Amino acid sequence: MSAPLQPLGDYIVAENEEAETKTASGIYLPEKAQEKPKTAKVIAVGKDAKQVKVGDRIVYKSYSTTEVKIGSTEYILVKEEDVLATVK
Repeated sequence: MSAPLQPLGDYIVAENEEAETKTASGIYLPEKAQEKPKTAKVIAVGKDAKQVKVGDRIVYKSYSTTEVKIGSTEYILVKEEDVLATVK
């Protein structure tokens, strides 16, 4: 999948992962109880990003992103320094 945004510098374009709708024990959560995800799948990286690559799943600082909606898809832009970890 090609990203409709090309990030500059060390910015990363990612798509948020869906929040869990039920607990591990099978209890469905009401929409208000669902936590906003803080993990995302990377779909594009700027030329100065050194440790994150396309396809990585990342954990990021929750208040350090810019949200952009193109068509029906929402993307986040986050600086590489605000990425806390990659998920294996």
